[in-house]
Amino acid sequence: MFIQTESTPNPATLKFLPGLAVLDVGTADFPNAEAATKSPLARRIFAVQGVTGVFFGLDFVTVTKAEGIDWQHIKPAILGAVMEHYQSGQPVLEGEQAAAHASHDGPDGAIITQIKELLDTRVRPAVAQDGGDITFHGFDRGVVYLHMKGACAGCPSSTLTLKMGIENLLRHYIPEVTEVRPVAA
Repeated sequence: MFIQTESTPNPATLKFLPGLAVLDVGTADFPNAEAATKSPLARRIFAVQGVTGVFFGLDFVTVTKAEGIDWQHIKPAILGAVMEHYQSGQPVLEGEQAAAHASHDGPDGAIITQIKELLDTRVRPAVAQDGGDITFHGFDRGVVYLHMKGACAGCPSSTLTLKMGIENLLRHYIPEVTEVRPVAA
């Protein structure tokens, strides 16, 4: 098994490409070790000292390290954990996978459907290239609330991506949108 690695715009996050499917659909975010109870793969990666976050896409794993930890010290252990997992035959996730976007009932249903469609077709594929994901959290009086996951969470350029990219895109196609804000996971 040959696992490729790629840098991301977030210097604290590295993207690992195992050359095999990681998830069949969607993404999974583990912002801390406690959140990884349903993932044998995430638990193995969190066992590496200095790992602070794990995120799964369809064909990649992004790992976030603690400040002051050097990639060259933990990267071999992370590669080993990923390889060991795939050789074990265990599933990546145990149980049901949660929906990517938050559900929303109410008077803004048509607007929210448009927001989710734009996120799924225009935004999420682009941020997946950088090892992250952005999902819908809520919509209230013109303000769209989004979750930043994987490499996007804590990335120095995430504010620029949100304000200049996603906010402009949503405002262009959906006049009811006035602002985009991140929410903590």
